[in-house]
Amino acid sequence: MNVFERYAPFIQDYIYRSGWQSLRAVQNAAGDAIFNTEENVLLTASTASGKTEAAFFPILTMLYEKPSQTVGVLYIAPLKALINDQFGRLSELCEEEGIAVTRWHGDAAQSRKRKLLKKPSGILQITPESLESLLINKHMEIPSLFGDLRFIVIDEIHSLLRADRGLQTFCLIERLCKLAGCDPRRIGLSATIGNPELAGQFLAAGSGRGTVIPKFDGGKEVWRLSMEHFYNSAPQADEGKDLPAETPPVEEPTDTAPKAADPGIGYIFEHTRGRKCLVFTNSREECESVCQSLRQYCEVNHEPDRFLIHHGNLSASYRESAEEEMKDGDSLMSVCATATLELGIDIGRLERAFQIDAPFTVSGFLQRMGRTGRRGDPSEMWFVMREDHQEARAMLPDSIPWYLIQGIALVQLYIEERFVEPPRMDRLPYSLLYHQTMSTLASHGEMTAGELASRVLSLSCFHRITQEDYRLLLRHLLDIDHINRTENGGLILGLTGERVVNNYKFYAVFQENVEYTVRSGSEQLGTIVKPPPVGDKIAIAGRVWVVEEVDHKRRELFCTLVKGNIPAYFGDVAGDIHTRILERMYRVLSEEKQYPYLMRHAVCRLADARETFRKSRISERPLISLGGKMWALFPWVGSYAFLALERFLKLRCAQRLGLKGLQSSRPYYMQFTMQASEAEFYETVCEEAARDFDALELVYPKEVPVFEKYDEYVPEELVRKGFAYGVLDVESMRRRVQSWKKFGGSPDEA
Repeated sequence: MNVFERYAPFIQDYIYRSGWQSLRAVQNAAGDAIFNTEENVLLTASTASGKTEAAFFPILTMLYEKPSQTVGVLYIAPLKALINDQFGRLSELCEEEGIAVTRWHGDAAQSRKRKLLKKPSGILQITPESLESLLINKHMEIPSLFGDLRFIVIDEIHSLLRADRGLQTFCLIERLCKLAGCDPRRIGLSATIGNPELAGQFLAAGSGRGTVIPKFDGGKEVWRLSMEHFYNSAPQADEGKDLPAETPPVEEPTDTAPKAADPGIGYIFEHTRGRKCLVFTNSREECESVCQSLRQYCEVNHEPDRFLIHHGNLSASYRESAEEEMKDGDSLMSVCATATLELGIDIGRLERAFQIDAPFTVSGFLQRMGRTGRRGDPSEMWFVMREDHQEARAMLPDSIPWYLIQGIALVQLYIEERFVEPPRMDRLPYSLLYHQTMSTLASHGEMTAGELASRVLSLSCFHRITQEDYRLLLRHLLDIDHINRTENGGLILGLTGERVVNNYKFYAVFQENVEYTVRSGSEQLGTIVKPPPVGDKIAIAGRVWVVEEVDHKRRELFCTLVKGNIPAYFGDVAGDIHTRILERMYRVLSEEKQYPYLMRHAVCRLADARETFRKSRISERPLISLGGKMWALFPWVGSYAFLALERFLKLRCAQRLGLKGLQSSRPYYMQFTMQASEAEFYETVCEEAARDFDALELVYPKEVPVFEKYDEYVPEELVRKGFAYGVLDVESMRRRVQSWKKFGGSPDEA
């Protein structure tokens, strides 16, 4: 079929006005799937490939041909900034035909929301949290808002595949459809899906439809990629060394860091000058530190400040200012950012992205690199791996540059295998079960236990939850006054439960710290956790401030700008690193292969690491003697299998081995003292791993491992069960341990 001819006239006019010569492959493939099937559709294509238009051109055409009597399209995105960005594009597309586009999130105008409630139509854009709020607070309006809903578009769906927030999103979709009596098709959009079939199953769960995954030639991916390593002080890894003859330099020799206090930051400073760039970090603290340092370089070099900052704890005004600056085609400012700018906000033409240290996931690497290379240019990313020189007395494991090796592994996994982390579909989400139970009661009012169970347990993400588990949860919620039983025997929210549900933070299922709003005069800077006392300094918005006043009741902090450079703190950051990444790290250290994107320092540092790897015999076996009774274990497994192994050693093997003082650098290695010999270690752990033990035995006695946001309201028995069976990767751990029977220790023998 000719997809262009099938489009509505106003879509064709838009394409002509935009000066497009032809449709892209993704747009032809999406048009065919949406026009010619009744199934859900998963569109996977690179960033800036035209996925949004590919989905909306046929969707809007079908609404044009048969107008919806209510909201016709529900667009769900993980970030308000992404909604704001797409709002402009969709409004321009829909304006001529008079199709309404409405934003519904905390920063959107109330007048537009009221207008939609009076006359539901067109496209509604919303975050999962605002959709939760809508289902609770506008319960009676849901049928009139969505009774004729045709499509649900889920943008950046990969960001929802591995955590409770994604499961929450699909719970909300199922609840909305039951409540409104509608049967919309689901359209998932992403640039980074590793296993499309699994992601398609995730997208379709509870919909009664299959998922079509269109195949098309997206063209050849072209990258400009470099990776450099810096010690934080001289000398650098290449000093006094010759590069391997077979390794051509990626850049001209002049492209080196200046002589600076922090060579890695100096390198970024020099190579962002006169360009618009993004500088990605893995935490908000690192983001603040890097931005402070780069601004100090500007000051020392008598240059205007050319760095902005963007992360989740900053106020909307700071974030939006950075986004607007990025959209300015003439701007030569650079932005220090976290994952908040990882997703598909259109920030114009960027020349390059920098990544400080290795991200946790292949998905994150691809998303960040995909922010560059729009308008036909190749994507370009410069990795900057930083490390302190090791003290003479440092232990052997500290001599491996883990971030450098991890960065190489991430890149190689995608280049060689197109690997991206798959969805996590085997969870026991008791925290979310609590949340959806309370949300359902809040929106529906009094229900019998049977009615409540039928509504909640029928949601597809709770397929592993038994009725007995649910009875246990409800009895517990009655005991703690989160729900009450009425005279008629029905269930309603209790007073304690109402206080939880009526707080606006209830709508989110991801963990949040207790945050204090930071103000300087009339300006709101953002939020921090754990405010220091008056007179101390804090770091936020890329600058340093002295605390003038702390109002604990209102959770507000007032401060004044000062000069300086101090660390920031915004709460703990957990990294979920997949086993395949650790296995590829082992191969990076084992093989002789040279990687064309490595720069001079990185080539030499890798060569040093490989020599250490061979000489210390880490290449031959997982357990290495550090001298005396001190040992190091290198299991080469991902975060959750590593966590299971720590507990397995402490709870099932420690007594037999005389193992004490286990400390971990998760998920790379662990160190401990041990009375047993190396041979006894392997014999013991393999024997124990072969025994038939329950994963619950890896939870410490009396431990209640609160892992998700609402675990504190879940019975301890279920928290322990959810952690043991839904978080710890016991099977991967068992397989790895049993591979050590012949002292094999390498992932290749696993």
